[in-house]
Amino acid sequence: MDDKEYVGFATLPNQVHRKSVKKGFDFTLMVAGESGLGKSTLVNSLFLTDLYRDRKLLGAEERIVQTVEITKHAVDIEEKGVRLRLTIVDTPGFGDAVNNTECWKPVAEYIDQQFEQYFRDESGLNRKNIQDNRVHCCLYFISPFGHGYGPSLRLLAPLGAVKGTGQEHQGQGCH
Repeated sequence: MDDKEYVGFATLPNQVHRKSVKKGFDFTLMVAGESGLGKSTLVNSLFLTDLYRDRKLLGAEERIVQTVEITKHAVDIEEKGVRLRLTIVDTPGFGDAVNNTECWKPVAEYIDQQFEQYFRDESGLNRKNIQDNRVHCCLYFISPFGHGYGPSLRLLAPLGAVKGTGQEHQGQGCH
């Protein structure tokens, strides 16, 4: 091969791959849904770990007054030399109240805050060690009994997409 025609970018995918594997990956998974639907069981099964070993289960009386809170569980997993920094964002209290019309707001605010923080970090001068806490995936567990999930689906649906809840969004949505 003629040296004048060879730039060297052909090895770029291999370089990026090696660098990424060495550095590891961040993945943030949010789980939302009423208590008792198997969120923690699914997460523990998916990642072969016990993220919820220190969890305190609330009684019925405590859940009545509980509001939606955001909790984070982090674990480092390594598989065949590839590191994964897994963060599970849990939403205890989501959908457990009698009136769930506002239960989605703390979750949406959390997601927005994480994206805004990442944008601020990316826009800053020192971008070398940015922590990516954005929610990469959200698993929403719907109760098989189907009562009361309409208002909380607004969290996950584009504007105008939640039909039949009696509170359809006005304006333009995602198409």
